[in-house]
Amino acid sequence: MAKLVWDRTNPFIIEVQAEARHMDGYGHVSTHNFVQWMIECAFAHSSALGLSEASCRDMARGMVVIHFEVNLVGSAYEGNPLKVSTWISKSDGKLRLARHCQIIHAETGRTLARGDFDFVCTNLDNGRPVRMPPKFLETYVVNSQEHPKVST
Repeated sequence: MAKLVWDRTNPFIIEVQAEARHMDGYGHVSTHNFVQWMIECAFAHSSALGLSEASCRDMARGMVVIHFEVNLVGSAYEGNPLKVSTWISKSDGKLRLARHCQIIHAETGRTLARGDFDFVCTNLDNGRPVRMPPKFLETYVVNSQEHPKVST
């Protein structure tokens, strides 16, 4: 097993397996699956921190993506085991936070994708931006540091 080099310290990680249903016409994982896995990882991270989708609905508050950028730097193929990670990379302590995501091929250790997502706290009843409730402020904290950039 190759050494996995994460972009930041303290990653939250989920594991996925590239399957036939994830392939595009060129025989590799379609781009939208990388984005989907990053979003799934973000929701799993929030749940692991105690903010499930149900608890957010109960508060009528949620973090909604307002901008994202994904850089694909490698391809994945059917049968590849992947590790998808996320971190809270920034928070203004009011309305906004950012997440960084990274997908690594678990066997080769090669980074295949990186993503940066900007979120705004939203009132789920009316769709308007709103200050983060105390539970969000307590939960969504930056608890990692960026590693020096390395080529993968």
